[in-house]
Amino acid sequence: MTTSETEQQLSFADLGISEAVLHALNDVGYETPSPIQAATIPPLLAGRHVVGLAQTGTGKTAAFALPVLSRIDLAQHKPQALVLAPTRELALQVSEAIGKYAKYLPGLHVLPIYGGQSYGIQLSGLRRGAHVVVGTPGRIIDHLEKKTLDLTELRFLVLDEADEMLNLGFADDVETILAGTPDDKQVALFSATMPSQIRRIAKKYLTDAAEITVKSKTVTAANTRQRYISVAHSQKMDALTRILEVEPFDAMIVFARTKSATEEVAEKLRARGHSAAAINGDLVQAQRERTIGQLKSGALDILVATDVAARGLDVERISHVVNYDIPQDSESYVHRIGRTGRAGRSGEALLFVTPRERHLLATIERATRQPITEIPIPSVEDVNAQRITKFADSITASLDSEELGFFRGLISDYERDHDVPVLDIAAALAVLSQDDKGFLLKPEPVRKFKEREASRDRIAGGEREPSAPRSARVAGPRKARSDVPMAKYRLRVGRRHKVQPGAIVGALANEGGLSRADFGHIDIHGDHTLVELPAQLPAGTLEALKRTRVSGQLIEITLDDGPPARRRPGQPGSAADSGYKKPRRTY
Repeated sequence: MTTSETEQQLSFADLGISEAVLHALNDVGYETPSPIQAATIPPLLAGRHVVGLAQTGTGKTAAFALPVLSRIDLAQHKPQALVLAPTRELALQVSEAIGKYAKYLPGLHVLPIYGGQSYGIQLSGLRRGAHVVVGTPGRIIDHLEKKTLDLTELRFLVLDEADEMLNLGFADDVETILAGTPDDKQVALFSATMPSQIRRIAKKYLTDAAEITVKSKTVTAANTRQRYISVAHSQKMDALTRILEVEPFDAMIVFARTKSATEEVAEKLRARGHSAAAINGDLVQAQRERTIGQLKSGALDILVATDVAARGLDVERISHVVNYDIPQDSESYVHRIGRTGRAGRSGEALLFVTPRERHLLATIERATRQPITEIPIPSVEDVNAQRITKFADSITASLDSEELGFFRGLISDYERDHDVPVLDIAAALAVLSQDDKGFLLKPEPVRKFKEREASRDRIAGGEREPSAPRSARVAGPRKARSDVPMAKYRLRVGRRHKVQPGAIVGALANEGGLSRADFGHIDIHGDHTLVELPAQLPAGTLEALKRTRVSGQLIEITLDDGPPARRRPGQPGSAADSGYKKPRRTY
């Protein structure tokens, strides 16, 4: 079955989803199903296996979550649904989304299971009972081997981004899980591509599956220019106020992720002299309509909104949309920027991206098939030049004032009585018109703005430095961290296990909570691999890595002592005698 975005849209109610799940969708703000949702939900509700080919960001999470939640048995506390995801980031994202869709299913528990998190937290969640488990293959295998995860009552199994799981070396783990779960389970496999290995898995484990392909196309308005700014979280407000000074705009919507964020951003904008108001789910309808009316009439210039509050919003004078908080999925992004560039007018869409949100930017670009151009934060010089231009324009506009003659007389009298040059009088009046902050923006140290704040953003909330996109992690030489002593670790997998550097990095990063900066050289040998990692790995991290699998093989990571001391050839214990060989390749 092939579907496209030109097909007639159905409502979610038309698809047969349960009332409780429909209620939650209404709160989230979903109005009509995406093509992948419209095509896959009916066969999944009917109990069929499904193979879905669609790009990331097309709404796959809801495509499998909504029918699963519609058929879940709340009285059964053993796991009924298992979702396998290639990375812990995706596992957390899917778990959060399912939790939102299950808002009106009382007592339903969703549990994320992934490497890098304490086993205690996961064991407690499993003991309490989890209806839906979302996890990475390696950690799921660990729990199955420890008998801490019981999948004997499993009814639904989802493989999300199956091609990525194969790329990261999880193929054997995935097959082990598939083979060890009940034969009568329903399986949904989603992938952006269909390599032969995935097709073989689908043929082996998915009998009479409905094959659905979504032909995606660009869904963003062609007359809307899309740009993004890399910015630390703590500098978003400064970046926004600079944009407001240098970008000519008619009206603007600023999208924030939470209700409290809309209030906070609107309040800060008002404190900086901008005409701004917040709309979110807490506003009563009358107040919402009044605020939108002010935006239409020009009494209000900036609206700070959540996704839900902005649905159905159609105001022609909106020239700019700013994604103050990046959306979690591409559908929300398309919906947001669709608020501008309407009725044939050109529009501007700006996106703030923090260092740890780069993967979301890549997801949006892949889904919309449109590049988003990076621009710098407006500089101090840009802001000051614009202020000078606006000051000159205000003088020009005031020359047509009816009161000009009256004030000319006052200035002439002052000049005569105080013997002060008229130019100095004009300058003094300009000073009087300014607030205490001064006319020109003062330069800010580059290090403070770009480096220190970006570093703060990376570690906010105890998070590690973000890893680079997977494509950057699997190719090219790695530059190890210069500020951390490195050591060489030995993994009991090598060329004969057909491992690739990307699989090693992906597995270790997921299970150990490591980032790209934690990796040095990777030397792949016949039966083992040597990896440079920080010398002082936390005990919990090292313990988690010992249970990590690559290509289905336990890596049994240990510190490497290096080759034996060099001796004369043939002498016992020499390098030649021990079989130690120079690695074939270095990454």
